[in-house]
Amino acid sequence: MPTEGPRALYIAGSTGSIGTQALDVVRASPGHFDVVALSAARSVTVLAEQAREFGPRFVAVADPAKAAELSALVPAGTKVLAGDGALADLATEAGADVVLNAVVGFAGLRVTLATLEAGKRLALANKESLVAGGPVVQRAWATPGAELLPVDSEHSALHQCLAGTGLAGTAPPVQQADPVQGTDGQDAGREQDPRRRSLRRLVLTASGGPFRGRSRDQLQAVTVADALAHPTWSMGPKITVDSSTLMNKGLEVIEAHLLFGVPYSQIDVVVHPQSVVHSMVEMTDGATIAQLSLPDMRLPIGYALTYPERMAVAFGALDWGALGRLEFELPDTEAFGCLALAYEAGRRGGTAPACLNGANEVAVAGFLSGRLAWADIPVVVARTMERFVEADPRDLDDVLAADAEGRALAGEVLAQLASGPTEGRRVG
Repeated sequence: MPTEGPRALYIAGSTGSIGTQALDVVRASPGHFDVVALSAARSVTVLAEQAREFGPRFVAVADPAKAAELSALVPAGTKVLAGDGALADLATEAGADVVLNAVVGFAGLRVTLATLEAGKRLALANKESLVAGGPVVQRAWATPGAELLPVDSEHSALHQCLAGTGLAGTAPPVQQADPVQGTDGQDAGREQDPRRRSLRRLVLTASGGPFRGRSRDQLQAVTVADALAHPTWSMGPKITVDSSTLMNKGLEVIEAHLLFGVPYSQIDVVVHPQSVVHSMVEMTDGATIAQLSLPDMRLPIGYALTYPERMAVAFGALDWGALGRLEFELPDTEAFGCLALAYEAGRRGGTAPACLNGANEVAVAGFLSGRLAWADIPVVVARTMERFVEADPRDLDDVLAADAEGRALAGEVLAQLASGPTEGRRVG
């Protein structure tokens, strides 16, 4: 991609948490970016304010009923697109060098595929599209010129650590299967890629969310307000609930496998409540390489937009004199069953992660609307996965079908739970 002059940037989902912070990065780097397009699902008032400030040539809104309102609010000459495919259309029509996909949920898959298939750089903040469409996304990533940089703080941290050892770039990695234990006790799978022989494991850190340290019994009566009170990060409601159940971390495990080609047996999770160590890479000689910064999403956003260069603005810089202690502990998979469910779906492969993601979105929506208890979110996902038969997705339609089936099955389970007794519900 071009490194001279401002980079043409399209932010899909510009009105959400990641999108607005990306615009902070643009403001802090005058002359480095040309915002050519912005889009949102429905928030036309905020989108129009952004358009007046940054002057994009294109704006898009997913809700076609909002098109006329948006057209009346944006500056003259701004081209307005609307409808289900509008956000993905801008990935090819706006002339962007870099597309930041900050769309929330499974809806971001079309933007991901359109960007990669156009041979552009994708700064990916929408983990659901990679998790649900993994095999299809990986094939699109193989398009000549396509680049993928993760925006999640944990995966950005892993990328930074691996890039420092020459084990990560912007191209799709060689996928490693879980190693087969040989007769000599060694991992035969490690021999598949000689470059990875020195890599022992990836360690994703998790804040633990608002319920860290609570037992399963103590989690039976938590409220929506409790789940949305995240101790360190400011995020949207869906991802905040996912953080409270550790499903967010489970999706990140699947994402790490797909992004870096590392088998699930070499991906671990540790709880780190301070959210200063964003993830780590452990080598076979015992060395651990970590990326540390204060929790500020503008750092990984800027990294994905400018790689291999670095931002000149220090977002999240540490004050070592005031840092204090850094704590680590293992996650409680009995109290937080979603993490184990994600590992299971990842190992099953094919369309199983798409089902997992769809079922979880249904369950979280049920919780946020008051129809489902927080403790029943993993119950809905587990019962849905039990009934789902995975297959190898050939294209987008297969992924959409798996997502639809997962959502339908989860809806049936949710309805049963909402009308039945609450005694004795357990995952596993």
